[in-house]
Amino acid sequence: MRTQAGFRVWLLPLIGALASCGGGGGGGNPTPPVNTWNSGMFRPSSTFDNMCVSPRPGTLDRQGTRVDENNWLRSWTNELYLWYGEVTDRDPSLYNTLDYFDLLKTNATTMSGAPKDKFHFTYDTAAWEALSQGGTSAGYGAEFDIEEGPPPNYVPRRIRVAYVDPGTPAVGQLARGDEILLVDGADAVNGTSRTVIDTLNAGLFPDDPGANHTFHVRSNAGVERDVTITSANTVRVPVQNVTTFPTDSGPVGYIQFNDHIATAETPLLNAINTLKNQNVTDLILDLRYNGGGYLDLASETAYMIANTTLTSGRIFEKLVFNDKNPTRDPVTGETLVPTPFHDRTQGFQGAGPANVPLPTLNLNRVYLITGPGTCSASESIINSLRGVNVEVYIIGSTTCGKPYGFYPMDNCGTTYFSIQFRGENAANFGDYSDGFSPANQVSNKGTSVPGCSVQDDFSHSLGDASEARIAAALALRASNNQTCPVASGAFVPRVSKAASFDARRTLGYGVSKLAARTNRIIRPMSARPR
Repeated sequence: MRTQAGFRVWLLPLIGALASCGGGGGGGNPTPPVNTWNSGMFRPSSTFDNMCVSPRPGTLDRQGTRVDENNWLRSWTNELYLWYGEVTDRDPSLYNTLDYFDLLKTNATTMSGAPKDKFHFTYDTAAWEALSQGGTSAGYGAEFDIEEGPPPNYVPRRIRVAYVDPGTPAVGQLARGDEILLVDGADAVNGTSRTVIDTLNAGLFPDDPGANHTFHVRSNAGVERDVTITSANTVRVPVQNVTTFPTDSGPVGYIQFNDHIATAETPLLNAINTLKNQNVTDLILDLRYNGGGYLDLASETAYMIANTTLTSGRIFEKLVFNDKNPTRDPVTGETLVPTPFHDRTQGFQGAGPANVPLPTLNLNRVYLITGPGTCSASESIINSLRGVNVEVYIIGSTTCGKPYGFYPMDNCGTTYFSIQFRGENAANFGDYSDGFSPANQVSNKGTSVPGCSVQDDFSHSLGDASEARIAAALALRASNNQTCPVASGAFVPRVSKAASFDARRTLGYGVSKLAARTNRIIRPMSARPR
């Protein structure tokens, strides 16, 4: 039995069809001995479960070797990876484990030339569980928007504060729009040396609480100052700035939704109830910095937005695994059942109770604010509402392009994220690997959606009717969805913490989201309320 990282659920053993589709090589060839590599021949990954170089006390870990860990990765990839047939089979004895994992993915590209798999990464298991369940991670509570220059040096770069979570060390120290010029004396704009890169990473993305770092900052008004902040275990505030904007045709609701983490369920429900009680006629849902998370939360959110005549009995999203698993979830062993539009709470750990009826605004249309940090489960909201004919308008710029997801899997203290499925809406559409783009965007790279291309406006607070993207959404609505400002939100790749300013790796786009927060995360059926 294995523990599914992040879900704290005991899963079925990798038995039967899962083992047979990954092992032996077929055709009567003999099963290779353990730790002997034969290209194209795979033992079941369960053979190498929890065989670790450094077993963790009090766990199922047992003594193993680096090659055991690599063999587990190799077989697990062959069994579950969506594009397993595009992975070059390499001798696991020749690589360090993390380097080996980096190679276990496709090298294919999308229509735009971007990597088809730009979401292949690892995370420390304990840290991942703290983040995914409670929204807790070491840091300051500030989200950084990071733009890099062109290759080969990726400078100049621009690092600005996107927002600050309440109750965190960054409150009073940093504010939206602040530009980071120096980190502990290192040049954050033009520095390219390995020493500078390491300093930037350590300062902006501290691994542990209690670390002091000094930033030289320039405000929106052009005033420069030095601030020293001590990192702490901060708690994400996933739902913020719930408000309404008065218009001649009725109040328009606004919600800033930053994370599909477990603790978002109750504040989302409360936000919708607040807006419903204020009789809003439309909704602006701000997803510009929402990298995704639990698909069940995305489903709840979409249900609470849409007219129930459009969502009742309809598919929110169905999962498509690799061709070895056409009808069965290969991780849980459950028969594949589409995710519906959830009309009741799912009872996430750390959130409220299950089976509480959800409110709904009963809208036929919605205005979604997007950017390159809008990813995965957030994109599921866009795709799935479109799949049941809700009118969706996006204001901002192209989303990150991640119609894929995975079950995070722990082995030996590292949680591995490797794409295992694609999500499709009720209209069987799930091909948006270059993202969703506002229809008037210049150099449109993604799937076109009605709306307006508008660059992020760091001179105004989120939730302010004068902020450029919010103002554009209100103006578009007022013009009967006909009028946009001059397109300004061109697609700009941005680096995430996963990429860590390192030109050798480009694992994600968007605001400086942890790679673990740019996901479509599935909970097994056994974890859902009955």
